[in-house]
Amino acid sequence: MTGDGGVLRIGNASGFYGDRFDAVREMLTDGALDVLTGDYLAELTMLILGRDRLKDPTRGYAKTFLRQLEESLGTAVERGVRLVTNAGGLNPAGLADAVRELADRVGVPVRVAHVEGDDLMARYGGRAGVLTANAYLGGGGIAACLKAGAEVVVTGRVTDAALVSGAAAAHFGWAPADHDRLAGAVVAGHVLECGTQATGGNYAFFTAHDVRRPGFPLAEIAADGSSVITKHPGTGGTVTVGTVTAQLLYETAGARYPGPDVTARLDTVRLAQDGPDRVRVDGVRGEAPPPALKVGLTRLGGWRNAVTFVLTGLDIEAKAALVREQMAAAFDAAKRRPASVEWTLARTDHADAAVQEEASALLRLVVRDADQEAVGRVVSGAAVELALGSIPGFHVTAPPGKGEPYGVFEAEYVDAADVPHIAVLPDGRRVGVPPPAETREPAPLAGPPLPEPLAHDGRLRRAPLGLVAGARSGDKGGSANVGVWARTDDAWRWLAHELTTDRLRDLLPEAADRPVTRHVLPNLRSLNFVIDGLLGAGVAAQARFDPQAKALGEWLRARHLDIPEVLL
Repeated sequence: MTGDGGVLRIGNASGFYGDRFDAVREMLTDGALDVLTGDYLAELTMLILGRDRLKDPTRGYAKTFLRQLEESLGTAVERGVRLVTNAGGLNPAGLADAVRELADRVGVPVRVAHVEGDDLMARYGGRAGVLTANAYLGGGGIAACLKAGAEVVVTGRVTDAALVSGAAAAHFGWAPADHDRLAGAVVAGHVLECGTQATGGNYAFFTAHDVRRPGFPLAEIAADGSSVITKHPGTGGTVTVGTVTAQLLYETAGARYPGPDVTARLDTVRLAQDGPDRVRVDGVRGEAPPPALKVGLTRLGGWRNAVTFVLTGLDIEAKAALVREQMAAAFDAAKRRPASVEWTLARTDHADAAVQEEASALLRLVVRDADQEAVGRVVSGAAVELALGSIPGFHVTAPPGKGEPYGVFEAEYVDAADVPHIAVLPDGRRVGVPPPAETREPAPLAGPPLPEPLAHDGRLRRAPLGLVAGARSGDKGGSANVGVWARTDDAWRWLAHELTTDRLRDLLPEAADRPVTRHVLPNLRSLNFVIDGLLGAGVAAQARFDPQAKALGEWLRARHLDIPEVLL
């Protein structure tokens, strides 16, 4: 793939392992494409694949991709669309072999390559409980495979955006020092990586659009790294400055967005509507990448069990207290109190409710321990034995189980020069990708100047924040990020001054005792908050009701504060 200066059309057909199965076929048949990417990996997915590999060392990859190829490989080859995916997970070589076997079986000759070197179990496997250890590689190996003529490129752990930036670098012949161009492609890749989240899925203002079946996104990338985010004609959903802004804020933090190939400056991104379902992304500046690569470690953290007791009608607090006391007494009697016992009471009950469910609150017990026995029969038996001797109306939402293992995600960093980055080409040759010659530690930037405060007549109305601002939230390890954006300049002048870290803590009491960092992105009329430690040991540990903080932004938007009448 050598660039001719034309636009490169890169689509996405998967935002996670379990995304819409038909997306590969739809993206190949609903419109023109040059490259189709698929992102199958997340922190939780690596743990799942690690457990798969324990059962069968030949696995460890996303098997769904093979099923999708079975019906779509011929179409991709016929239309000249290159496929680039991280579905290789923990075993990219194994998936590449499986793709070749599938191609032989369906009679579609195809050149397959893969990228490896991210697996660092030899370095970290001696640590207790570690299941997976993978460095986040960049797009260099993908670019090398495509330049060598690969039609299918399988990777292990690369950054999500590298699927796009690697393909663009191969097509246009960008050098590692072309930081602005690479940064533009990384931003486009970040917008695409979560699939339909860029086309109206999970969008705060979804009621204004038809998002019953959003089409998957694609980026038309130019030689200078600028792009247009769009979707195939006639597909569902919508592409607006709002949907792209929401995805840009998802699981990011400050103005500097570091990656293995480049640090993209999110404070330089410019978005503009370029017609129906078309958003232009330009102005992106890039800097040399950091010298270290992120390494994701997953390990078994122990055993976990949960029981949800339903409390109905009157005396909810007293009922909750009685259940807690009875369960504590049962643990004491068994002399096997779990190491961690957490209670939460969700007051979902309403007074004088016309529906029984609306008269009920939920009391949730979560226990953890290194020993399965301490969270198994000790917990489930104690809960069941309360059935006829506890609160009036006693019942639980589901029968208690025996407990299940839970995982923990941790991030470390290792010098990029110490991680092999290998492109295994279609002819079997192994080509090393050197680490960047120029690196730069991504120090935090000084906050930009805030806009002039909104001038108004002083009239305020108590109303939900979501009437004037959108939000999208997500997880990064044990931290949560909440991106909040204003849809108008006036709303931005108010939001930038009103939504401080202290006000965020007031609105989200769970964050009251947590470190909270606010990042200001004026070009996007956005504030990005990072709440450290809110998610405990990460999604696999299931530390809170919403373990990935997916709905944290919607909770924030539902909170009431005094908003100028002029904005409402």
